Amino acid sequence: MEPLSLALAAAGGALIGLLLSVFGGGGSVLATPLLLYVVGVRDAHVAIGTSAAAVAVNALVGLAAQAKAGRVKWPCALVFGGAGLAGSLAGAQLAKMIDGQQLILWFAGAMALVGLSMLAPKRADGDPGVRLTAALTRRLAPLGLGVGLAAGFFGIGGGFLIVPGLMAATGMTLANAAASSLVSVVLFGAATSASYAASGLVDWPVFAALVAGGAVGALAGGPIAARLVGRADIARRAFALMVLATAAYVAWRSLG
Repeated sequence: MEPLSLALAAAGGALIGLLLSVFGGGGSVLATPLLLYVVGVRDAHVAIGTSAAAVAVNALVGLAAQAKAGRVKWPCALVFGGAGLAGSLAGAQLAKMIDGQQLILWFAGAMALVGLSMLAPKRADGDPGVRLTAALTRRLAPLGLGVGLAAGFFGIGGGFLIVPGLMAATGMTLANAAASSLVSVVLFGAATSASYAASGLVDWPVFAALVAGGAVGALAGGPIAARLVGRADIARRAFALMVLATAAYVAWRSLG
């Protein structure tokens, strides 16, 4: 990778880190198209493997902050993430067997789902004192397995699926679900990137640039998030439209 490409990766990482800090999810789905069409990574599998590794690190940083604030429901999060770990490994293995152009076309479809999910109204109510039971475990484990499979296949964090999955299975609040989802994002991203790395499909210099830029973006995002209080819904919808537009561009490029 040339210095310009690494600088572009760092700038893209900063943008993704800022978006994750401001909106709490969705930003990581931009990593793969950014690597392909801005940084210049030519192999779709390398772009997916590298972005998955960076997503795992960024999510780990966010998880540490959420855990310190006491928002993570660890028993529920670990059941969901543990079940999904096998799914993410299977999904990554399956994705590596598919032609890169075809995979990117399907990735565009996943991006469109992310954008549409961000446009849907969010339900903030729920039970802040939810506790893991045998009945909840039976609901969480299959959901985790399915979401992990999708996250591993597309190389994305899967937060847009994990958060509603946790809320539907347990009845926890949106804040607890968003925080607890990071456990799965870390596990799925680490498993996916490990699978790709074992096949030599992770660009480590680009990964380092993404992570370094992401740290800067996350720091910058805090004050911006504070200023958007009261206008967060409008900003989130604008971001969702950007994700949908990017999905359309990715689909167009993959079909061209």
